[in-house]
Amino acid sequence: MAEKEKEQFIDEEPEKLGGDSGEPYHAEASSRGMILISLAALGIVYGDIGTSPLYALRECFGGQHSVSVTPDHVFGVLSLIFWSLLIIISIKYSMYVMRMDNRGEGGILALMALLPSWHRTDSRSMVMILGVIGAALLYGDGIITPAISVLSAIEGLKVATPAFEPYILPITVAILILLFAFQRRGTSAIGSVFGPIMLVWFTVNAVLGVSGIVSQPQVLSALTPNHAIHFLINNHFQGFLVLGAVFLSVTGGEALYADLGHFGAKPIRVAWFALVLPSLVLNYFGQGAQLLTTPESSSPFYDLAPSWAVYPLVLLATMATVIASQAVISGVFSLSRQAALLGLSPRLKVVQTSARKIGQIYVPGINWLMMVATVALVLGFGTSSRLSGAYGVAVSATMVITTLLAYFVTREVWRWSRGRALAVTAAFLAVDLTFFCSNMFRIVEGGWVPITVGVLVFVIMTTWKRGRDVVKRRLARKIMPLDTFVQQIQDNPPHRVPGTAVFMSAHPEGIPPILLHHLKHSQVLHEKVILLTIVTQDVPRLRPKDRLEVSNHGSGIYRVILNLGFMNVLTVPEELRRAREHRLDIDLDTVTYYVGRTILVPAKDDRVMAVWREKLFMYLARNAAWSASFYGLPQERVIELGEHVQL
Repeated sequence: MAEKEKEQFIDEEPEKLGGDSGEPYHAEASSRGMILISLAALGIVYGDIGTSPLYALRECFGGQHSVSVTPDHVFGVLSLIFWSLLIIISIKYSMYVMRMDNRGEGGILALMALLPSWHRTDSRSMVMILGVIGAALLYGDGIITPAISVLSAIEGLKVATPAFEPYILPITVAILILLFAFQRRGTSAIGSVFGPIMLVWFTVNAVLGVSGIVSQPQVLSALTPNHAIHFLINNHFQGFLVLGAVFLSVTGGEALYADLGHFGAKPIRVAWFALVLPSLVLNYFGQGAQLLTTPESSSPFYDLAPSWAVYPLVLLATMATVIASQAVISGVFSLSRQAALLGLSPRLKVVQTSARKIGQIYVPGINWLMMVATVALVLGFGTSSRLSGAYGVAVSATMVITTLLAYFVTREVWRWSRGRALAVTAAFLAVDLTFFCSNMFRIVEGGWVPITVGVLVFVIMTTWKRGRDVVKRRLARKIMPLDTFVQQIQDNPPHRVPGTAVFMSAHPEGIPPILLHHLKHSQVLHEKVILLTIVTQDVPRLRPKDRLEVSNHGSGIYRVILNLGFMNVLTVPEELRRAREHRLDIDLDTVTYYVGRTILVPAKDDRVMAVWREKLFMYLARNAAWSASFYGLPQERVIELGEHVQL
């Protein structure tokens, strides 16, 4: 068994939690049929990549590093888009990366946790650094996706009439504010319509594409890779720069893997190959045909539609981009919870917004930070075309990191030979690094935004992990062996008072300092003392029957270890109800809970962290959510004891 994280850092609202069976969502929904699950996946998995036709091809011919509209250029760009979708999404993610599930779950942190090497070395290990960088960059993607998606949809209004142009930014900002304000209410009430709306969206995309292809059927020749090769050869460095815009067609590919636990691999693949891929290809080729017909077109997506259909298409595009944004926002919430549970960020207040679906959560602090950042991006950049320069950098870097982590999985988990693993990894890296290098030339256009966000998140995560390691080592020095403590109270019995006391302990061995502190000053001990440790395993979920470990050490002292996956929800009183199954009867209405509060003091002599990191860690610790709230403890029966720890 992999080494366990000793403490959990997150809050839940226990009264809103339904039964957490420990199963991923797709296991619960499997009886509904493959078609229904695949339909549901449309609204969650494919919102981001499904709205890329709004701006991807347009940027290839109208962005800062664009090429002129000629038949050779159109065929070349279409060929690049088609083969990018085929190689990156269809082969790399759908057929390769999605096989690397962590007990049914996906995502970059689940991939990192799947590897034994991430926790068996120090905080500077390659796997941990790659995982943290990838997770940090996803926060940058999380604020850009809503901004560029919604803005590009609303910009369709000026295609209908230039009179709407002054209102595009205010309308976009209003929609984004409403979107983030709605998060606290959850999506359980309207989530069921996401799939049908996206089904309509992809169908309309396909129909529009076919209407364009009929007028210029020669665009279908771009399905062959020779057009892409000739484009890159003939356009030299300019063709290389255009790859940054081509890459916009595959942004959202990480969602296939990140949402693996919600639906399972097969429904995601079915939705991709049966509907999403054909729809995207048809629409991009239709837009290419539109450019051949009308080279001066500034919005080939909207120009595919007849004039009477522009307003309904803008409305449909807005709904699709809101759904795509909702999926990204929910993904960031889930990522934040995973990071906290894996010890990579401070405790967070998390609200469960659905009593039935455990994956639907709301993180207030993250939500409002994202709203401010997203609105600032819209107002600062002004157009989706300018925002596109900020989009590809973070996503392309994340895809490179996913490929590198996948290499470690093939070696450490799948036990592939070095030669086989290197060959497959090199093939995918050749594509990923090409797109990444092309996007690096877009840093001055806005690529600095996700890089800045990523650096800030990376510093916070690594500082928190480093600080936690230091604090745990300091506290470990104060821990008394459990057998020694039991022997002492047998030799010199303290006054015992009726009732049960639960002492929260970060360490699964020994006596927590808060118990020694309590006994020293009160000179009394409850008749029944429970030493409770929350242990986060390197797996997504554990079934309720596999979570609790109870051991009786005599003299009324019990050790209880509560094992959780990094995607399980937690309410301590509910978990303790199962202690009866282990011959530990607890009256939960009379339990007193003791929680420790660590008061950090800057180190003087034995300094192991830089001064600025010490200050940052202390700030994060002070602003972390209250641990008693996290544990779901009844606040009127919580006693908090503080102790000083020198960093």
